[in-house]
Order: sequence, then structure tokens, then C-alpha cells
Amino acid sequence: MSEPIKTDVLIIGAGPVGLFAVFELGLLDMKTHLVDILDKIGGQCAELYPEKPIYDIPALPKVSAQGLVDALMEQIKPFGPTFHLNEMVTAVERIGDPLFRITTDAGKIFEAKVVVIGAGGGSFQPKRPPIPGIEAYEAQSVHYAVRKMDQFKGKKLLVVGGGDSALDWTLNLAPLASHLTLVHRRAEFRAAPDSVNKMMKLVEEKKIALVLGQVSGLEGAGGKLSAAVVKGNDGAAVNIACDAMLPFFGLTMKLGPVANWGIKLQDELIPVDTEKFETSVPGIFAIGDINTYPGKLKLILSGFHEAALMAQKAHRYVYPDKKLTFQYTTSSTSLQKKLGVN
Repeated sequence: MSEPIKTDVLIIGAGPVGLFAVFELGLLDMKTHLVDILDKIGGQCAELYPEKPIYDIPALPKVSAQGLVDALMEQIKPFGPTFHLNEMVTAVERIGDPLFRITTDAGKIFEAKVVVIGAGGGSFQPKRPPIPGIEAYEAQSVHYAVRKMDQFKGKKLLVVGGGDSALDWTLNLAPLASHLTLVHRRAEFRAAPDSVNKMMKLVEEKKIALVLGQVSGLEGAGGKLSAAVVKGNDGAAVNIACDAMLPFFGLTMKLGPVANWGIKLQDELIPVDTEKFETSVPGIFAIGDINTYPGKLKLILSGFHEAALMAQKAHRYVYPDKKLTFQYTTSSTSLQKKLGVN
């Protein structure tokens, strides 16, 4: 068991609402760590639509989703949060009053007085491709994410997909693999043009193989992959030798392990009160799209409001003997000092 990482508050989800929670908690002297299943900061804004314009953020007539994330990152710099990306929280258990032990699928353990769930609609889960019997190979030979590149060293790899993730990992893993084949259903790719050009150059140099078609079957025993059956666009089926497959078919939202944490749920959402946005478990809060209450609006600006009120109650758990005096950043010299503007 690894040594627990101790912090005041553990935030699950590093989207815009989770990031603004860092700001509100930081103003009240609470230290934060954030865990996110994605490999980047920004949640849906960064992963699904970074260039999409947003028009309803106060004082910003128009901002791109990634631009909003970048601005929030700049805003929380004074508080030095620590991010743990490409990890999913699998368990939350109470071990004190107040104290929680939080475990991730990477084996990391946190101890925090407060837990804030800001995971949007839940965890991003990779979409499973419709390949018969794929479940038998998952975790052992079929991987939906790359946690450690070295585990693919010297392997015959099959990467499936045509988006940024598929192309990025094709380029990154090609030097490590003994052989790498990229399979995509068509000749057009959704990835960045530069990545596509680099990939095609590797194909021309015969450093990797590109096959147009779809994986229709898998071969191998005991969860160990030996080959994939690929049905080409001409209708012919070919067997491609491989001992590991990385399918990148996009992401979907699921409540995930949250359902097992003893928190009251309502239609795959977490009910909260509108005074402090606390869940049915004292010390665990839910802010943003994952919560529900009468009149709830699924807007980023609503999540910002929820984060501010959550921080007020969280302070009581972290500093039970300390009186909290409400202050404005425009007039409080102590708050301005924390922000580095005094």
C-alpha cells in the first residue's frame, strides 16, 4: 500500500467547476488535490469541444472552451493545486470525523477532510468497440488507455481509430513497439493534420502499417491476444498478428464508481441541498452537472455559484475551531495578498 497523500480537500473532476472550486477553497486557506480520469485538465471542455465558443460566462461575451480552461488555470495559480490525471477514483471511505480515505485505480491513496465531486455527468469511460468476445481480452491484451508506455515495449501493437488519441499514441508508441499497425475504417482522419502527416510519413517509410477496415474478431487464448481479424473495405478479411490492441472509439459518460460510495442517488445524479451543496454523506459535496436539486440548471456558471457556497461549509470541516469572516476580494488586503495582487 502506498503512503497516503494528505490534503484538506480532494476534488474529483478537473473541469471548469472543479477548477473554480480550487479558487474558492484557496481563498479560505484550504489546500487541494484534483483527480481526473482524462489525461488533460479541463473536463468535457478540453476533451470534447476545446474550440467550441461559450457565450454565457459572465463578463466574457465569447470564449472558447479551452480558453475558459486556460483562464481558470491562470486564476488558480496562486493556490498551487496538484493534479493527478489519467486516474479514476474507485473508492471513498470515511475513516474519521471528518476524514476520508480515497483510492484511485492507479493505486494512489489520499486522506482528506473534505471530498468534492465535480465530475460533470460522471466518469468519462472509453467506448467499447462492437467486437465479439472483446471482454475476455480487456485489461490483459486490450487497453483503452495508456498508463505506462513501457508496457508496450517490444510488442506487436494494433491501434484502432482515426481521432487524435489514436494518432497521438501511434506516433508515441511506434518507436517502442516491435511492429505497429493502425486500423481505421476510412482514409480520412479526424486528428490534427500535423499528426496525420507524421503518421503517413511513417507508413511511407514502412515503420508502421496502415490498414483501412474494421476489426471484426479477435484470436487468442486465456485473455492473451495473438491476432485480430480485420475486414477490409473491399470485403476481404485479413488476420493481423498482435499481442496488444488499443481501441480509441471515443468516450461516453457514466456515473461509474460513485454509485458505490454510499451516497444517495436520484436518476443517476446526486441530490444536494442548495445551502451548501452537500450530499447525503456529511463532508462529501457535489457541484456542477453531477448534482440535482429543485430548479437546477446545467450551466457552468451555476457550478461556479455552487463551488462558492460549498467552500463556506467545507471550511467548517477543515478548520472547526476557526471563525470564518466573509470578505470581498475587491477590498480585503488579506485575500489580495493570497492572490499576489497586494
